[in-house]
Amino acid sequence: MIIDVWADVVCPWCFIGKRRLEKALATFEHRDEITIRHRAFQLDPNAKETLPTKDLLATKYNVSPSQVREMQANVCAVADGEGLCYQLDETLSGNTFDAHRLLLWSATIGKQDELLEALFSAYFEKSRPVFTHADLVAIALTIGIDADVADDILRSDQYADEVIADRNLATQLGANGVPFFVLDMKYGISGAQPLEAFTATLNQAWEDYQAELK
Repeated sequence: MIIDVWADVVCPWCFIGKRRLEKALATFEHRDEITIRHRAFQLDPNAKETLPTKDLLATKYNVSPSQVREMQANVCAVADGEGLCYQLDETLSGNTFDAHRLLLWSATIGKQDELLEALFSAYFEKSRPVFTHADLVAIALTIGIDADVADDILRSDQYADEVIADRNLATQLGANGVPFFVLDMKYGISGAQPLEAFTATLNQAWEDYQAELK
């Protein structure tokens, strides 16, 4: 059974949602028969520049710097409960199109989940940018991806159409934000829901999946 996960590498709830799904799968009897597939979703596909996230949030929600700090502190507290150590004060925001292209390519060499984890950790736990080719190649290198190969992918236009197709499919399925999880292309989970929601949906989807095989 396939679980498709739409996420953006700069979405704090996406990393939290990833952890909750992993926890649900850790106790799932048929974990070895589940495939997780990353799907691209850009929160800001029209981003033209890289700027401090705190400034972007202040403008987007028309709030003060102190309110932004409070918002970020609340997210950090939730992340901490999932064993993540967010450092959001100095994060940057920008265009993640190339990050998604590299992620979609990495599936062809069996490195997709590992690269996604590395990107999430670099961005949220180390405040590292994930927007330029140099940023992405450096992170890919940490998990054993050849720097020249990654750079060649990024310098090309490979997987550009797939990034756009993923976003369009999410829209067709009714998603207007991420994280968005779809189990067996039938059951959806929108947002970083509690662990119980993942467990219940996973069990239901598996029962239906098995019934169809009979």
